[in-house]
Amino acid sequence: MNEAREALPDLAAMADYGARIAARLRAGDVVALTGGLGAGKTTLARAILAALGHAGEVPSPTFTIIETYDAPPLRLAAVHADFYRLEHPSELAEIGLDDYREGAVLLAEWPDHAGGFTHEAGCLEILLEPAGESGEGGRIAIARGGADWVGRMP
Repeated sequence: MNEAREALPDLAAMADYGARIAARLRAGDVVALTGGLGAGKTTLARAILAALGHAGEVPSPTFTIIETYDAPPLRLAAVHADFYRLEHPSELAEIGLDDYREGAVLLAEWPDHAGGFTHEAGCLEILLEPAGESGEGGRIAIARGGADWVGRMP
């Protein structure tokens, strides 16, 4: 698995990082966003969606679990999911996640609650951690890419 670390000291750096990820995305990819509460998972998902061409608001999918974004206007169709509230990965079948994913990019927050996606070659796992003890130095992104990410890591 490829690994890359990047300091994200502010929102502008997070937006730039999201844009670089978006530029490398292909249909079928998964961006698995991990980190504690308030780590910046939704902020990074919003930056990726904006870079894919979404101009409106991006609500957090905490309660809806899944929000979809069509192409066009996006360069690629996208599914933004927050699996925090899932009690078991078997609930994905009830939600119909596979149907939503067809031909789209999946931005997955709390992927471990869905059983994880790192077994997929197109998975880019990004762990967001606070920089410094207080977290006031922004975030550090640790990206690990599956086999399909060789040569296109952000």
